[in-house]
Amino acid sequence: MKKLSTYIWEYRIPYLIAIASLLIAVTLDMMAPRLTARVVDDVIVGGNIGELKYLLLGFLGIGLGRCIFQYVKEYTFDKNGIKISGDMRRDLFRHIQGLSADFFDRTNTGELMARVKEDIDRIWDAMGYVSMLLIEVIYHTSIVLVCMYMLNWKLALLPTAAMLLCGSFAVIMERRLGRVYEEISEENAALNTVAEENLAGVRTVKAFAREKYEISKFLSHNKRYYDLNMEQSKVFVRFYPCFTVVTKVLPLLTILVGGKFVIDGEMSLGQMTAFVEYSTNIVWPMEMLGWLTNSFSAAVASNKKVKKIYGEKASVTEVTNPVKIQEVKGKIRFENVSFHKADMHEILHDISFTVEAGKTLGIMGATGAGKTSIVQLLQRMYDATDGNIYLDDVNIKELSLEQLRTSISYVMQDVFLFSDTINDNIKLGKKDYIGFKTVRKASVQAQASEFIERMEDTYDTVIGERGVGLSGGQKQRISIARALAKKDPVLVLDDSTSALDMETEHLIQQTLKTLNNTTKIIIAHRISAVRHADEIIVLDNGMIAERGTHEELLAQRGLYYETYESQYGDVPEKELTGIDNDRKGGEADGSQFI
Repeated sequence: MKKLSTYIWEYRIPYLIAIASLLIAVTLDMMAPRLTARVVDDVIVGGNIGELKYLLLGFLGIGLGRCIFQYVKEYTFDKNGIKISGDMRRDLFRHIQGLSADFFDRTNTGELMARVKEDIDRIWDAMGYVSMLLIEVIYHTSIVLVCMYMLNWKLALLPTAAMLLCGSFAVIMERRLGRVYEEISEENAALNTVAEENLAGVRTVKAFAREKYEISKFLSHNKRYYDLNMEQSKVFVRFYPCFTVVTKVLPLLTILVGGKFVIDGEMSLGQMTAFVEYSTNIVWPMEMLGWLTNSFSAAVASNKKVKKIYGEKASVTEVTNPVKIQEVKGKIRFENVSFHKADMHEILHDISFTVEAGKTLGIMGATGAGKTSIVQLLQRMYDATDGNIYLDDVNIKELSLEQLRTSISYVMQDVFLFSDTINDNIKLGKKDYIGFKTVRKASVQAQASEFIERMEDTYDTVIGERGVGLSGGQKQRISIARALAKKDPVLVLDDSTSALDMETEHLIQQTLKTLNNTTKIIIAHRISAVRHADEIIVLDNGMIAERGTHEELLAQRGLYYETYESQYGDVPEKELTGIDNDRKGGEADGSQFI
């Protein structure tokens, strides 16, 4: 993670301009009481009317100068704050994108949204307006005190004592607010999570009539968020009146004590007038201390949360000099692969198989048997606990993640479509390389073109969030078209035809048979999806329980046989005896599709 000082250093020139403008503006502001003293002593008391016009021109010059430099100061600080927050948000998002899948397994979306949005906004505030005011308060206070001590050091002890008192209040308030803001940040993340999940799953909520329960859950977090903000407000209002009392009493005491000094001849009337004006000028920094402490505490708490995200490291990393395969053929080999996640039982145990380039592997098994985990390991979403995985006889840990993952077209079990056009959803990941002809051809192959071209805007139709408005089968077909359009050497279909009717599934199976140069891994619960695979493995409790062709597995009368019976009833005798003439004929014309 870059330190805040690093971001500031990158914009050091604009910051120096802004600070210089601030110093000039404050210095000009501090010249005004001096001119006021001259007006009182020389013009009003001394009767030197001729000097008045020069003093008035001085006031005009100070006003114009402050106007110009105040504008430059505020604009530059705001611009720098916006740029730094943009850079921080970009870097944080890139860091999150670079983390491994196990991080997202244990971190909810709402928390990440809070870090990327609200927490960066608070830091932005600190880097812009708040930092400007802090510098201004420090310099303004310092120069006012110097001017006061130059006028009368005895009288200057009053504002000095007032500043020390206000500073003590600010330190105590900052310590109490720091803890509260950390809790507010945590609860804000929880509130975002509840809202995000509820809105994303609103149809499920309505289908199960859970509106009251979800509202109650949201309100409980909202109440906690309210309580924490009230606690913050109570701390603020408990101390803020202290600042106000000091700032109101200080000018009054200055007039009383200063008046005594004028009577005693220790000060002129003009000097006392200037001193009262300075005491008024030092009031607003005292009032700002409470608000600045409040904002600064929020920024510190947010920075801690952001640093916590940066403290997360990717568990899946690339080697320093990855191997580059010139042309990926698609041969896949698992060699004694075992896998378990942290604090979980073993998901896969001693998995070994080889899929030659252009061949098809079918994977079956009960829910939770580890089918999807095989694909996740192949893509290095996770690293295997034991064993090795090879792509074209190269260990995938020696490849760059980009080459590995761009070599695999993956149709996920949980279809995710973006709020974008159908065309751009199909071109996902290769928008600059895939033309419309390829998109349409892939849609035809995936049996998606028929319903797409019935839409008013056809391929330019913007679909809702996560594909809202499309049926499950339509979303699956668009997802299959997305994979086919990429034309990668490896194609993985993870239960990707479960929402399709038998006829559409049959047509897609026929398309897959034409992909002779593509290695295919088909994960399914339906026998019909894997029966024509070159090899089928059946997983049970994370281990390979059975393997072979369709006929060989039926002959074993094991788990595959039982699955066939549960889906289609009695197994035909010709299947058990290994007579596959019908199957061979079916491969030509699809007549044996079940």
